[in-house]
Amino acid sequence: MTVAAPLKPLRIAVLEADHPLDGTTAKYGTYGGVFTQLLTDAAQSLSWDPESTLDISKFDVERHQHFPESLDSLDAILISGSRANAFDDTPWIIQLTEYVRNILITQSRVKVVGVCFGHQIIARALGVNIVRSVTGWEASVCALPLNELGMKLFGKQNIKIFQMHKDIVSALPSGASNLGSTDKCEIVREILTLRHSTGIFTDEEYKDMIGRVDDEHDGVLVAKGFLSFVAGN
Repeated sequence: MTVAAPLKPLRIAVLEADHPLDGTTAKYGTYGGVFTQLLTDAAQSLSWDPESTLDISKFDVERHQHFPESLDSLDAILISGSRANAFDDTPWIIQLTEYVRNILITQSRVKVVGVCFGHQIIARALGVNIVRSVTGWEASVCALPLNELGMKLFGKQNIKIFQMHKDIVSALPSGASNLGSTDKCEIVREILTLRHSTGIFTDEEYKDMIGRVDDEHDGVLVAKGFLSFVAGN
């Protein structure tokens, strides 16, 4: 993937929809720190200078309902994953959904990127139901077969990405395009272990998931796609 470096820094606000477990907190601080590192790696992979091409800010929308004061100083927002359910009517989730809906329907300059829970919030903001998958969890490093549009974007037939979800977007929002799908629609290891110890995953499920957690994945490639989208390429 070749993407021209922007002439001005891309101003990206990470909306933190959760707080990490202890191991991740010690290394990155918050999920904003996780995405700062990922986007920095992606920029370097594109031969960009992260110092001059990225301006990343962080907002805790879960615990403090802290949102950017104005869109004028932003080029994009990135909504993180979360252990919460995107379909819940918890006040901060309703506020986040309304905030995203307002961005999507009132302007087109500021781009919106969602990861896991984040993309479910985008779908909810656009009127699509988020539901439990009847086929169970997708967790750890999972292969995602791409369709023609996805292959054009990422340059390969399949990508491998970290997943940790049992909820799915029930339909494509109007005007949206699907890039790929499956038959189920260091951070992941910590979450897997916690959820196994608390009885969410069976021994068999945990053994399968933890066996894939160190597999190579395409997180940087996907992040390069994010930067290309934000940069308008």
